[in-house]
This record gives sequence, C-alpha cells and structure tokens, in this order.
Amino acid sequence: MKALVVDDSRAMRTILVRMLRGVGYEVFEAENGQDALDILRTQTPLKLVLVDWNMPVMNGIDFIRAVRTELGERDLPIMMVTTESETNQVVRALAAGANEYLMKPFTESGLIEKLLILGAVPDSCDESES
Repeated sequence: MKALVVDDSRAMRTILVRMLRGVGYEVFEAENGQDALDILRTQTPLKLVLVDWNMPVMNGIDFIRAVRTELGERDLPIMMVTTESETNQVVRALAAGANEYLMKPFTESGLIEKLLILGAVPDSCDESES
C-alpha cells in the first residue's frame, strides 16, 4: 500500500515516513500541496495522505480541496497532521474534506489509532510484526 506525507518540515516528514513504513506502507514525500498534487497525478493509486496545514506554495486546506474537487478523489483517506488545535480549525479541515485530524505533537500509538479509525492499516500489520 502506498501513502503520501505532505509537510514542509523535513524532520516531520522523516518521523511520519518512519511510522508509516513501520506499519507496511511504501511512502512518497512532498514539501507542499502543489508537489503533492503532482505526485497524486503520476503515482499509482495511493491509499492514504497525511498533510500539514501550514506550508508554502499550497497549504493543506487548499490541497485537500484540490484533491476532492479537481482530482475527484472523494474516497482517498486524508488526515490533517498539524499544530492547529483550535476547534474552528478542526471544523474547517473536516469541512474541506479531511477524514481525520491529528494534532502535533503526537505519539506513534496516536497515529496508529487514527489509521485504525480510517481503516488504513495494511492487512499485513499485526502485533507480532512489531
């Protein structure tokens, strides 16, 4: 299964990539929403996108809207992973088309819990493979 991590912070991308690979994903990376759209247009179907809110070129909200409208990807699970913690920001992200919301800082177990909610944990991942 393939996933995309979109964040302008190389350190955050590294953390998320490591965690996703740990549960069985092949992971692509982008440092802004525009680069992420380019990847979505060229890669075989992705099963999950994790996206930051605040990025240059194209922010996370604009990226989600573009995925849902321009690309017509209505079923692709998208999780906003951000420091934005105000309730109205969560509502905005969900209204734009995010399926889940994870606030930074987070733990690996917190991320996996959200993946389980999305039904986005690969079948090959189980407790014995940790």
